Amino acid sequence: MVRPPSRAGAEPFDQDPRRWWILALVSLGLLFGMSAWFTASAVAPELRVRWALTSDEVGWLTTVVQLGFVTGTATAALLNLADIVPSRFYFPACAVLAALANAALIVVPGYGLALVGRFFTGFFLAGVYPPGMKMIATWFRSARGLAIGTVVGALTVGKATPYLLKAIGGPGIAPVVGGASLAGATAGFLVLAAYRDGPYPFGRRPFSWGLVTRILRHRETMLATGGYLGHMWELYAMWTWVPAFLLASAAGRGPSAGVVEAVAFGAIAAGGVGCVWGGVAADRIGRHRVVKGAMTASGVCSLGVGLLFHAPFWVLAVATWVWGFFVVADSAQFSALVTEVAPTDGVGTALTLQTSMGFLLTMVTIQGIPHLVDAFGWPWAFPLLALGPAAGIASIRRLQHPRGSRHIQG
Repeated sequence: MVRPPSRAGAEPFDQDPRRWWILALVSLGLLFGMSAWFTASAVAPELRVRWALTSDEVGWLTTVVQLGFVTGTATAALLNLADIVPSRFYFPACAVLAALANAALIVVPGYGLALVGRFFTGFFLAGVYPPGMKMIATWFRSARGLAIGTVVGALTVGKATPYLLKAIGGPGIAPVVGGASLAGATAGFLVLAAYRDGPYPFGRRPFSWGLVTRILRHRETMLATGGYLGHMWELYAMWTWVPAFLLASAAGRGPSAGVVEAVAFGAIAAGGVGCVWGGVAADRIGRHRVVKGAMTASGVCSLGVGLLFHAPFWVLAVATWVWGFFVVADSAQFSALVTEVAPTDGVGTALTLQTSMGFLLTMVTIQGIPHLVDAFGWPWAFPLLALGPAAGIASIRRLQHPRGSRHIQG
């Protein structure tokens, strides 16, 4: 059975006062847990020197995390893990295992083993990100956009954290990677000790091989996922390569490496504020309006940011922060849409499948950007990313105006 999506004022407000404590707990868990994602990217200059890496090989240090995440989410979806294993055990186990896989980057002797460690980092993070969204949805109905926006904002800041660690601690692999791994393990123990499902749990079901097929045939879920795919075409390529873009622009112009790392942190972390804004706005004016507006703004940024490559560095910094704000402001709302339109007994699998497909797509643009840079230079590297928001807007328009008389609100 598919329940109609909620909107502000359409049902009683959330009442349990513990929901704000749980929101803080899950947000902190995701911030700490996801900090392992970009550790290799943050220390890429050091790894490039250590192993004499090419630009393609540096790109694979992030792409293989995406591949591991896709494999992990696909495995979880096929086995229905997010709808069978209680989140309070599933999340902590995966957070600790991801932290251990990430820590391997400190001790591995070569590039090949580093890729293996990065793959398993992504594989186990598949048990942190989608379950975290489902967990918070059990505590919020009337303010679900705000709640999921907040946790996605927290994990966005978490992904930016390696750049902050590097800006504070300076060059070096161990402080960045070790700090992120310690944070991930802490996230697992916090959630294990303190999290419980809320008053709005989703249906539990026995294992079914057919659940994934049923989700794939569910029109509303696939349209929401289509919007998410357009969003993901742009997002991770921006997050992965904007730090290198900033570094290339700053070369020989004065800003220190620490300043560039701090600006790179801000370009990603600005999305944390964007996610909270998106959640508040979505609960007030509707999710479809927020995602269309955010994708329009981020698409315009991807088209124009390269033109500022030679502008004063502070101008470029502001532009990347604006892009960072909008590029992920809509992310949580695609997940919120899925929690509202997917079959109630398959929400966890639907979220896992959505993220799996999205992260698979990111591999194309993450690996594609260096080739565009080599062919045309940094000023023309990012316009291709605008195709994603354009396609995402088209999918959300179809969700907003479905066949027949039913109308998706919020």
